[in-house]
Amino acid sequence: MKSDLFQAPDYYQVDDLLTEEHKLVRNTTREWVKKNLSPIIEEYAQRAEFPKELINGLAEVGAFGSYIPEEYGGAGLDQISYGLIMQELERGDSGIRSTASVQSSLVMGPIYNYGTEAQRQKYLPKLASGEWMGSFGLTEPNHGSNPSGMETKFKDMGDHYLLNGAKMWISNAPICDVAVVWAKNEEGRIHGLLVERGMEGFSTPETHNKWSLRASITGELIFDNVKVPKENILPNKSGLGAPLLCLDAARYGIAWGVIGAAMDCYDTALRYAKERTQFGKPIGQFQLQQKKLAEMITEITKAQLLTWRLGVLKNEGRATSAQISMAKRNNVDMALKIAREARQVLGAMGISGEYSIMRHAMNLESVITYEGTHDVHLLITGLDITGLNAFK
Repeated sequence: MKSDLFQAPDYYQVDDLLTEEHKLVRNTTREWVKKNLSPIIEEYAQRAEFPKELINGLAEVGAFGSYIPEEYGGAGLDQISYGLIMQELERGDSGIRSTASVQSSLVMGPIYNYGTEAQRQKYLPKLASGEWMGSFGLTEPNHGSNPSGMETKFKDMGDHYLLNGAKMWISNAPICDVAVVWAKNEEGRIHGLLVERGMEGFSTPETHNKWSLRASITGELIFDNVKVPKENILPNKSGLGAPLLCLDAARYGIAWGVIGAAMDCYDTALRYAKERTQFGKPIGQFQLQQKKLAEMITEITKAQLLTWRLGVLKNEGRATSAQISMAKRNNVDMALKIAREARQVLGAMGISGEYSIMRHAMNLESVITYEGTHDVHLLITGLDITGLNAFK
């Protein structure tokens, strides 16, 4: 079994900006990843299989709803702690981070923020403990970057709602016990509905043949005249803004998470460059290899400072959607470029499953387009700074 030799870079002593609780949370998750995730992830990625046995461990390190209050089963941590957990999980694998961030930001988040007290009491403790898994149904076959065009609809049938439609590219769908589903009512207003496994007409076929996020489980949510109890609607917010606020929370977690993937690629390339010899000396002694490594650590450091500041703003309730978009876009682009450069440092070994780099690179090809594409986030920043809407 291959040892996890990862050593986290901290070129600007960003640790000095963290509290002791932040570092304890981060280190606990890091050790869990080294012990439980790293030894098995390459095998599961090769098999394109989700390691279900990790669910309990993810719950134990607080990866499910870390910022949800303790009374509902969460850990009651702040936003920087949540970000650090996502960073460490994605250092292991983007797909595992995705499993956790969907559960936290896209399932537990809307239930806590938009749900009734009865819904919080029913669902959140089970989701926090990993007893139940959740999924988030927004993207549709014909509507990705334009969620307002969704075709999934529900009708008021008096004593229940009747839901019809389909969602696709949904993380956790095949194993979810509850799905937060966004659909239009008869007036065209978007609402969130809680759809449970076992409701007649609700199915979750798995998506196969993925070259990316192979250790994450992805599927569809299909609704064929599903009778949803009226108490399963999320009453405290409706309209497109409701799911978009959920996406803000998920994008924030991604901005932190991909730093972990970048760190892992950099650490692997640095170690390899100091050990691999060509022309009688370590390849790390050659100028072009040092250029690659120096640029990697520079970009990682900039991303660390960006997300730390964003975390402070989020803790203070001052982080804007546009600021979150900037961090998500910048950091995923940074991580993907580092994965590609690190792959070159390793040469042919860079594509081998003996190392994590190609797996990270393939995963990041999905992360750069999900929760808002690279281009869409650019236009969000453009709208914010000019006040002119390029989406219309």
